[in-house]
Amino acid sequence: MPVWRASFRMALIAAASVAAAGLIATGITGCADMSGITPNAVLRDAPSLGLPATAEASPVVAAEWWRDFGDEQLNRLVAQALETSPSLKIAQARLARAQAVTEVADAATLPQLSGQLDATRQLYTKNGLVPAPLAGTIQETGTAQLNASWELDFFGKNRAALDAALGSVHAAEADAQAARVLLASNVARSYFQLVRLNEQATVARRTLAQREETLKLVQDRVNAGLDTRLELRQSEGGLPEARLQLESLQEQMALTRNALGALIGQADVALATVPPAQSAIKNVAMTGAMAAIPADLLGRRADITAARWRVEASVKDVANAKTQFYPNINLIAFAGFSSIGLNNLTRSGSQQWGVGPALRLPIFDAGRLRANLRGKTADLDAAVESYNAAVLDAVRDVADQVTSMQAIARQQVQQRAAQNAAEGAYEIAVQRYRAGLGNYLNVLTAETNVLAQRRGAVDLAARALDTQVALIRALGGGYVPDQAVPGQAQIATKTIAGGGLQTPASGTFDAKNKPATL
Repeated sequence: MPVWRASFRMALIAAASVAAAGLIATGITGCADMSGITPNAVLRDAPSLGLPATAEASPVVAAEWWRDFGDEQLNRLVAQALETSPSLKIAQARLARAQAVTEVADAATLPQLSGQLDATRQLYTKNGLVPAPLAGTIQETGTAQLNASWELDFFGKNRAALDAALGSVHAAEADAQAARVLLASNVARSYFQLVRLNEQATVARRTLAQREETLKLVQDRVNAGLDTRLELRQSEGGLPEARLQLESLQEQMALTRNALGALIGQADVALATVPPAQSAIKNVAMTGAMAAIPADLLGRRADITAARWRVEASVKDVANAKTQFYPNINLIAFAGFSSIGLNNLTRSGSQQWGVGPALRLPIFDAGRLRANLRGKTADLDAAVESYNAAVLDAVRDVADQVTSMQAIARQQVQQRAAQNAAEGAYEIAVQRYRAGLGNYLNVLTAETNVLAQRRGAVDLAARALDTQVALIRALGGGYVPDQAVPGQAQIATKTIAGGGLQTPASGTFDAKNKPATL
């Protein structure tokens, strides 16, 4: 058998022996002590939130839900915002960074190969380890070789690090989608706010014209001796009030256009936006017969999905911290040339190679590993509580929007009744004026009530649109996870044989690649 084959075989036998010795030592001693460090937080599930696991009628939100409002101008604004928004680009950059971290973690699970080329001119000391004739001379040394290493991941350290990185990637993907949903909803809400202000400005302009007519009529009555200066001064006070209201609305419209321009990334487009009539925008019915909030709706929210993936990443971080208590076993090898005198580097006899195992076992580290594990466990508790907070906020958010939509619908019924009564009174006043049974001042007074009801109708219609958008966002905004999200299993512990290692059990995954229920 050639010498190099025999040597390589002996090296492999030595590596296996070292690995076996490490495993035996691990089973007997348990390495450094990690007892007493466990997570305390518990994931909230559907029953603890009072949510049903399923619902008979679950609203499904389309990915491009804004098209359901039937406004092409809104569609263009949302599309432009999604294309140019810096907030989305920031989220995409964070995703790219998380993916790069995953590639680094994945590389640690594979063999590594590097090249080495050294050339050194050195004066050797006369009083050192180097004997004559090299001692006291200046020589050139050279090394050219390949170095290889492979960490044998017996305890899953590198795999846990990779899983944690993958969890961070999935969380970053969900964050990017959450930013997309939030941006689209903000554009829609700003657009509908502009529509509301435009409608209110129309009513305000009519109110100003009506008060000018009232002032003229009162002035004529004062000149005719039918009214006093008290009525005149009261009528004069109505004009500045109407102008003030109109100026305030115009200011709000300008501010809303500025906000819309910032969202879509082009101020000139926002300034050129012509708000449509409020009645031209379709209402999107979202609640229907939805008497309760089904838990599966929350699985469609990108922020909750991101929080759940962060819990998974923290679970893997804890597992990685626990593997630090166990031996680290590597196979290393090198092959190349080394010589004194660069002219001898490639000559026969300058070859060198080596192969063998390396074992690193923590024995005493002054509490560094336990401190690291406590930190990772605390991070896991924080991730779980962040997830719980996101779930509770989502439940409140959906409940608020559903409550508001139902309340607005009831208010609109009463407001329409009041407006019909005001318009009926106005028609009677007009008819009496035309028949000579009443004066025009009565007509203007009746119109004042009509204008007040119209303002109320505009506000309620705007609130209905805004609440519809808010509910769509609260229900996920059409988000569908690219990866199956983890299930809602409680964080539990399991024992790994050999060292009494306690580690949080990772969440289960939905095999059907659909949003998991809480």
